[in-house]
Amino acid sequence: MSSATSNVKYTASRAADSKPLEYVARAGFVGYGIIHLLFAWIAFQVAFAGSSKESDQSGALKSLAGNGFGKFLLVLIAIGMVGLAIWQAFEAVIGESGPRDKSAMAERVVSGVRAVLYLVLAWYAVNVLRGANASMAQSQENKSAGIMAHSGGRWLIGFVGLVVLGVGIGIFVYGLRKKFLKHLNTQEMAASVRKSTTRLGMLGYMAKGVAYAIAGVLVITAAVTYDPDKARGLDAALKTLAGHPWGVWLLALIGLGIAAFGIYCFAQARYRKV
Repeated sequence: MSSATSNVKYTASRAADSKPLEYVARAGFVGYGIIHLLFAWIAFQVAFAGSSKESDQSGALKSLAGNGFGKFLLVLIAIGMVGLAIWQAFEAVIGESGPRDKSAMAERVVSGVRAVLYLVLAWYAVNVLRGANASMAQSQENKSAGIMAHSGGRWLIGFVGLVVLGVGIGIFVYGLRKKFLKHLNTQEMAASVRKSTTRLGMLGYMAKGVAYAIAGVLVITAAVTYDPDKARGLDAALKTLAGHPWGVWLLALIGLGIAAFGIYCFAQARYRKV
């Protein structure tokens, strides 16, 4: 490893070992949990009340914009998401402690993806505060329509759908195999706390995995049928479920899982290895 690379990693490691950054990141998990609890509430409304609200993270953020306290929460969530993004960017650069094998490299890539996701959520939170049209679903639909208008675009959208499907399956397996526990300070938990946290994490990750897998299938369908309306991500996935009698109950279960993930995020705020 060159000295320049070593210096970069050393500087990043020193910056990552910062108490203020740790506190902001832990607060970010609280904000992330609030987003998922609101997301779950919208999913229940879509399932049982026929709500037309956007059933994704941007819809959850917009639900906070109706009053002063909600806007205050949006400010805190935006700051927390930036904190999480910075922390995960450091994780992508220096990696976690332990063996430097293929698994560790994969974790660094995932950390980079998470950093981008948290920045996107922070950007949407700021746009909601500004009163701008912050819609993940509409943005995904517009981009898909633009790409499909070009030669080979439908193949690209189909490939994206396969990737999203794979991510959904991966998240489901991640939860099923309890891989999230390696990121928690489980030795600090009482037995009852560890048991409940494990169950919340499993249910949460598996529910999110199912939702993303359905979204991936719909994106593939959008490419095959040339229908950008289906390429609206989680919003399209959940509303498609709501359109079928059996799907309503699956949507309700997914909503429960997303709510469980929200509560799990609160546990991460306390026990996550940061």
